[in-house]
Amino acid sequence: MLARLLLLLVLLSLPGALRAEGTPAEKAGFTSRLTIYLAKGAPDACGPGCDRWIAIEGEIDRDAAPRIRRFLAGVKDLQRPIYLHSPGGNVEQSYDIARLLRSRKAIARVGRTIVTACAAGTQVDAACQKIKSGAGEVEAELTTYHAMCNSACGYLFLGATSREVAPDAALAVHNSRLILKFSGNPPPEVVAEARRRRIAGADRDRAAFIVAMGVSRELDALIRTVKFENLHVLTRPELYRFGIDTRPLAETMWRLEKGARPFISKIAAVKKDSDASFRTMEWRLYCENKKRVPLMIAGEIDAAATVKKSILMAASADLSKQAGGPAVRFGKFEVWSGAVEPDMVKAVLASHSLQVRETTPEPEGKADTTSFNIDTTGLTSVWTQLGTSCTAAAADPAKSWPANSLQPTPWTDSPWKASGTLPNVKATPAATPAP
Repeated sequence: MLARLLLLLVLLSLPGALRAEGTPAEKAGFTSRLTIYLAKGAPDACGPGCDRWIAIEGEIDRDAAPRIRRFLAGVKDLQRPIYLHSPGGNVEQSYDIARLLRSRKAIARVGRTIVTACAAGTQVDAACQKIKSGAGEVEAELTTYHAMCNSACGYLFLGATSREVAPDAALAVHNSRLILKFSGNPPPEVVAEARRRRIAGADRDRAAFIVAMGVSRELDALIRTVKFENLHVLTRPELYRFGIDTRPLAETMWRLEKGARPFISKIAAVKKDSDASFRTMEWRLYCENKKRVPLMIAGEIDAAATVKKSILMAASADLSKQAGGPAVRFGKFEVWSGAVEPDMVKAVLASHSLQVRETTPEPEGKADTTSFNIDTTGLTSVWTQLGTSCTAAAADPAKSWPANSLQPTPWTDSPWKASGTLPNVKATPAATPAP
């Protein structure tokens, strides 16, 4: 009799009772219903040759999967990337959407879509939602800065066959919260047994889902250790080790930071050849100063490193155009700062990539050199924006280079101080949306 009653009560629980979502503060700035729409941006807005994408954002509600399925049925271009920005929501719905994405061999990235026609500072009011729900494409901009895919969104993200999380975006996980609702007033032991069975079933479903998506069981083991009230933002080594984002080089977009001394920057997480750990590097270009452009290159130092590196950057359009030299140590970082001539800037803007070479001296006059390329897609557009920002900031004359050259990185807490240690540029981006 007890077993029959238990079964009845479980069946009476509301569908979609398993949820993985953020706190009210983390959900601020999101709609309570998952939204999907087509977006179009500037040339190369979503990568080389890519200016159109699919935006999926907001909370994953209990009716999300059928709605997403109907929408995607009308999108024949399977190569159009999908950008996700969500605090989480209904777990079962996220599984269903993930399987749909897997059937389409979808390309998914964590990123925020900013619709141009929406009022400044808001993307979730009724007027903006009406624009997004209209027919056709909407004009928009795309950024990975402070973008997030948290909780149940992470399961949805795993469904894609190509997955990318930029160094300034966040993919965060935690254990789900179980909501059971019963008719009548069942005994406490019945409620406890129903909860135990439902949680055990949910754990089995999650483990099986993660494996089916080709992701390491380590992810499931980690999720089991994170309480619902907390969030664990996956580190770059975890993303790589779990098989979520297996790129040895992950880059941000080029980004403009406005202020008293504007600059543009790119951050990259670079995998070490020796193991699956990563180091972070950053490149910054500042306002032109007496026909020369201040440039800064910073990189993390290996804990065991005892000698200083030299950092050199060359433009792919003309490899003779180079900048860099011996780096100066600031705590856990090595920094080269100087200024480049206009011809170097022209070569950089004309290049499809920048070649970065790091040289470490070895005994007997030998040297160990490693090299990789960083993408310049979007740099020309952001460089133009920097010029406008520099003009606006000219009313407050900048001090001569390199005084005050190290400013706060937008997603870190502390300013860079030439006389002290550099901030932790490897610090995890906030798991909350930008204001």
